[in-house]
Parts: sequence; C-alpha cells; structure tokens
Amino acid sequence: GMAAVMREKATHVYFDGPVIDTCGTGGDGAHTFNISTTAAFVAAGAGLTVAKHGNRAMSSVCGSADVLEGLGVQIELDAEGVARCLRDAGIGFMFAPKFHPAMRFAGPVRREIGIRTVFNILGPLTNPARARYQVLGVASAALAEKLANALARLDTVHALVVHGDGGVDELTLSGSNLIFEVRAGHVPRQMMVAPEDVGLERAPREALRGGDVAYNVALVRAILSGEDCGPRRDVVLLNAAAALVAGDVAPDLATGVKMARASIDSGRALERLHRMIAVSRGEA
Repeated sequence: GMAAVMREKATHVYFDGPVIDTCGTGGDGAHTFNISTTAAFVAAGAGLTVAKHGNRAMSSVCGSADVLEGLGVQIELDAEGVARCLRDAGIGFMFAPKFHPAMRFAGPVRREIGIRTVFNILGPLTNPARARYQVLGVASAALAEKLANALARLDTVHALVVHGDGGVDELTLSGSNLIFEVRAGHVPRQMMVAPEDVGLERAPREALRGGDVAYNVALVRAILSGEDCGPRRDVVLLNAAAALVAGDVAPDLATGVKMARASIDSGRALERLHRMIAVSRGEA
C-alpha cells in the first residue's frame, strides 16, 4: 500500500521501452564496495537499459549516489535529464530525494538512525521510471520472500529478489545465495545458487570490502576497464548476470555470467560509464 502511494507521488521518468532497476535494501553492515552500481554498467554494456534509483550512503560509507558522483556523473538530474541518459547512454540514475520530494525530510532522520528503516525497504519498490524488471537485494531471507510477493502485486514483468550468503543484500561468492523469481504476478520458484554453479570461484566476504568514496571509485574503474580480474570482478559478473536474467536477455545465470564477461572484455561496460558521464553533464 505505502509503496503504491509513493509510486503515485514520485516524479516520473518517461522512457519508451523496458527498463531494469538493480538495487538493494542496504543495511546489511557488510561494507562491500558498490557491487550493484558496477554491475549496472556491465548489464547496460550487454544491452539492457538500466534505471538505477538510489541515494547517498545511509548505513554504508559510500552509497550509489556517492560513487557515481565520484566517478564524474551529474547525479542531481531532473526527469528529462534521466530520460536523456536512458536514451543516449543506456543507463540513468534517479537521485531519490529529487524524485520523492515527500521523502526529503526523512533523509536526515534516516542518517541519524543509520539502520534499515521502512524507507530503505520502500525505496526499491518505488522506481520513478516504473521499472518492470528488477533485481532487488535483501539482507534478510524472511524479508526477501515478503518483497518478492510485494513485487508480484506491483505489476512486475520479471524480477529476481536475491538474498546473499551470510545476510548480504546482493549475490555473493562466499556460499549459496537464495533467489526468488517473480514473474507476471506470481512467484513461480525459489532457488539456491552458489558461485561454482555458474562457473565462478568462491571467495570470502572480506575480499569484497569497499572503502571510502575515492577507494570505491578506483575499484569501479579497475573492474570496468578489465584491470581487476579477481573476486571483485567475479561478484560483479554474478550480479550483472542476475540483471540479464531478470531483464530477459539471458536464459540463465551461467549464460548471464558469460555475457557480463563479454561486456567488460569488449570495453562496452566502460563505454557506458563514459557515455553516462558525458550525457549527464550535457556534454554529449
């Protein structure tokens, strides 16, 4: 109910064609680097149009808005600016306070609390571009199932709600991840997926730690440019693969991983970042 109200009150971004949103509810205290943001560029490089919807850090050091700003993206765009990014760069970022004006006043309170609030959970359900395809990361297994059922009621075409091993709000490399699939109004299946099931190696959680904005910006660049070929690249491939499956571009996660790898190795993922920077700043 509350999500539907927030969707109504949001400023809408009009884009002709299917878009996917990738985000997490945060609040997992895992302090990983910006995995879903990096994966968004990889998914865009593989052909998806990604409408990312996010905010500054609430419970981590560096949120999606912080890292994108650090990379040079103009994050405070209006609906028209975001639509231009979606059209010309294949990826756009909607800075939550600009799109949910009613939520502005909650921001300082959320930072004060610093832990998961109803707003963290509502955020992913209220994409202003009305994304019908979604990957939603959730730090609690019980909440993952509830959110899968909520998405099924919000006219989602295809979504994956993921709960990472060890209570992380994205797919991880340390063990088996729980995934609920949402398709056209129902939740047809749930599955467990470990990295080795899709051709990736296991890695401990510590290998995926992020740092401050400058550190995470350097990491995103290193992964997208193909310099970083370790577990951090692997976890991005896994999460990009989930987006490619949810966006109906890949038939399964193993194929999605291969497509994600090709997106980076061909230079297309990095090119999406450069396009987004240029278009967001009005230089393209």
